[in-house]
Amino acid sequence: MVTAFVMIKANTGEADRLKENIAEIEGVESAHIVAGDVDIIAKARVETPAAVKEIAATRIQGIQGVEDTQTYIAMD
Repeated sequence: MVTAFVMIKANTGEADRLKENIAEIEGVESAHIVAGDVDIIAKARVETPAAVKEIAATRIQGIQGVEDTQTYIAMD
């Protein structure tokens, strides 16, 4: 299994809606609104790095209101 954390910047006022949309994506275990440089952090657990790419680059970035993402794959 591959565990990844996706840092998401949201348009102003969109964090609550985006959190709900992101949490519904298959492979996303959790999504949390946070304080700091990003607005939401999502945790994904999937079978392959390609599945991480599908979630982050296609599914999450495809949601209207997402400004930017950064993805970190856990090494342990």
